[in-house]
Amino acid sequence: MHIRRNDVVEIVTGAEKGRRGRVLQVMESKNKVVVEGVRQVWKHVRPSQKNQRGGRIQIELPIDASNVMLTCPNRECKRFEKTVRVASKTGGDGSKQRVCRVCGAEIPKVL
Repeated sequence: MHIRRNDVVEIVTGAEKGRRGRVLQVMESKNKVVVEGVRQVWKHVRPSQKNQRGGRIQIELPIDASNVMLTCPNRECKRFEKTVRVASKTGGDGSKQRVCRVCGAEIPKVL
């Protein structure tokens, strides 16, 4: 999958089109991602040991990974902080790296 946790992405289709957020969770088996502040719903919870009062909590639902695009973090890129396509490049030591299609700069892993 071309998206990883803590990447900054922009929603390109759907009701949330144009919104940005940080990826909180990636579900590779379902091809979905959870983006911070996007597609929030209220969930009604019963009182329990963990949540003594119960009530309503707001959670983010997953959206399909094909509906988001990564933003370029490279300041020299002409599409800096705009959506870009991502390529995969193999390094000399055999490791795979994500690369911006526009400027060719490596997209670093954010921890």
